[in-house]
Amino acid sequence: MNSQMQDVVNPRVQEDLQLLDSAQALAAAAGEVLLSGLGRSLIVETKSDDTDLVTRFDREAETVIVDGLRARYPHHRILAEEGGERPGEHGAPCWIIDPLDGTTNFAHGLPLFSVSIACLVDGVVRVGVVLAPAMGWRFAAVRGQGATLNGRPIGVSQTESLDSALLTTGFPYDRRTSPANNLAQFVAFKKRVRGIRRLGSAALDLSLVAAGKFDGYWEMKLKPWDIAAGTLICEEAGGLVTNWSGGPLDLFRGEVLASNRFLHDSMLSVLQGVHTSL
Repeated sequence: MNSQMQDVVNPRVQEDLQLLDSAQALAAAAGEVLLSGLGRSLIVETKSDDTDLVTRFDREAETVIVDGLRARYPHHRILAEEGGERPGEHGAPCWIIDPLDGTTNFAHGLPLFSVSIACLVDGVVRVGVVLAPAMGWRFAAVRGQGATLNGRPIGVSQTESLDSALLTTGFPYDRRTSPANNLAQFVAFKKRVRGIRRLGSAALDLSLVAAGKFDGYWEMKLKPWDIAAGTLICEEAGGLVTNWSGGPLDLFRGEVLASNRFLHDSMLSVLQGVHTSL
């Protein structure tokens, strides 16, 4: 039996594909909400400090997603950035949502922002969608089925040396007050690689590693909704995603290292070298 025939009779794959359809439809609806606010004069609020922003479009986009999920899957659990945790049946699938990843970019009229939706089944991310509505990018993945950009298969880069690598990263909101702020790591990498970019959306960073546009990505102090969908997309595109020690990723710890696999050991060495010197 070939793989396509196996997929037809595999109930888990069929259920995942149905979850993916829902995630893509709701991401598209949320994306329309965000596009309606892009470039407008916005009332911007702050959360933890004046670098952690939220707008009414974050909340409106989240409402569209949550209401859609509640209508489709009333017994599922939901964890979303703005509204927190919404309980469901014990053991039911859990949706992890970032309605607007890249709020600072959005508030300044920059088109680099995304909607991120993931679904966990039995604690495992089965489905991930990252939509960048202003860029026309729709990344998607189902576990074991590969990753796509606008419906076409994608894969990680083949770069084998840090000297030739283009990396991406981000910095935590408490970088002004906490010594654990990724600045030392940034300097260490900057001395070793071709270039580093800072896009302002972890979900897009991971997805662009998956698409081979970046060769690697690292960041700290992230939330589950920042990385749940993007990590699956990266893995399904052939990438490797771990914590900074090379161990399994913990969505709730917020420390992520993603690469095209070729660079992973070298990137781990840089991160561990900084840790040793601090």
